Amino acid sequence: MMRHRSTVVWTALAGIAILLRIVASEATIEQVYSRTLFPTLRLGIDWLFGWLPFAWVYVLVIVLVGIGLRNLVRAFRTKKPFGQRLVTWLRRTWTLLCAAVFLFLVLWGYNYGRLPLETQFDIEPAAMSVDDLEAELRTITDELVRRRAVLPGVTDSAYLRLPAPRSELTDFLRPHLERTLARHGYPTAGEVRVRQLQPKGVLLRISTAGVYLPWTGEGHVDAGLHELQLPFVTLHEMSHGYGIADEGSCNFMAYLAGTESDDPILEYVATFSYWRYLASSYRRYRAETYGDFYQEELPIGVKSDLRAVYAEMEKYPDILPEFRDLAYDSYLKVQGIDEGLKNYSRIIMLATAYRKSRGLAPHLQNVDGVED
Repeated sequence: MMRHRSTVVWTALAGIAILLRIVASEATIEQVYSRTLFPTLRLGIDWLFGWLPFAWVYVLVIVLVGIGLRNLVRAFRTKKPFGQRLVTWLRRTWTLLCAAVFLFLVLWGYNYGRLPLETQFDIEPAAMSVDDLEAELRTITDELVRRRAVLPGVTDSAYLRLPAPRSELTDFLRPHLERTLARHGYPTAGEVRVRQLQPKGVLLRISTAGVYLPWTGEGHVDAGLHELQLPFVTLHEMSHGYGIADEGSCNFMAYLAGTESDDPILEYVATFSYWRYLASSYRRYRAETYGDFYQEELPIGVKSDLRAVYAEMEKYPDILPEFRDLAYDSYLKVQGIDEGLKNYSRIIMLATAYRKSRGLAPHLQNVDGVED
């Protein structure tokens, strides 16, 4: 038993952490973890690791590969029967998995159980009819065109300028997000970092633009993202770092931080990203109508931007997209997000409800909710 003490300890810690996640109420997690413990952890993570000039994930991968190889060698270099060696390897792998689960929950994962964003914002997201979706799409299209018209140096060609150099983008975006979070009562302890991962396409090839890793306390975005995508995705991952776990809520915070900023480029790219979610959802239900709308009513400048993004993404074709979707969909559902990958599009209901509460959205019919 003493030889396997680490396995027992990590198994027990992981079990207790999972049990707490199951039994703790949203209000308890919100007050005890998300607003008390997590901000302290956030400060500690930044103090310990914020000095490194590159992404900690590279170090993490090297460490995990090293541990994996060490466990494999230790398990199979002895002269014990194969079955015993296999059991030894499985035990050590199980120990590592339990440690990862425990640290995931303690360092960040409990945020999945906090009070929903709409409770904090006092808004009521509701199912939308297809006509509601079309009305919102047209409203945001008008807003998108207006925002594009005031961009510095804008033409009908694709817009390629960032609001700040790539190397300084995180530091530029952080104050905008922190102001939005603080305005709505969210703690903003620490300075969340979002790293641009190399080589280009390392995330895009698995249908992912960005990822937040609790074990490093950093967000990561693919360095291959187009200029029109990078700020929004960076704000999304940064929102994770400040304790918002739900994907649709992070999308909404990225949209809000961008559109309520005082930077015309950031306002445009945030609106552009939201517009793409709207267009994608609407196209699923009225493909022919959307095609006519795109061809006849969308200005050439916006079309140029869309084509530029699509052309950039085509450089990084998916690898096993069905497996990725299944795995991540399952992960989200395990965390209590019942709609899985569809949660990303929840930005539409959140943004529309928020805009409606401020008299900015078209009247919603709320009949025949939009469903797949």
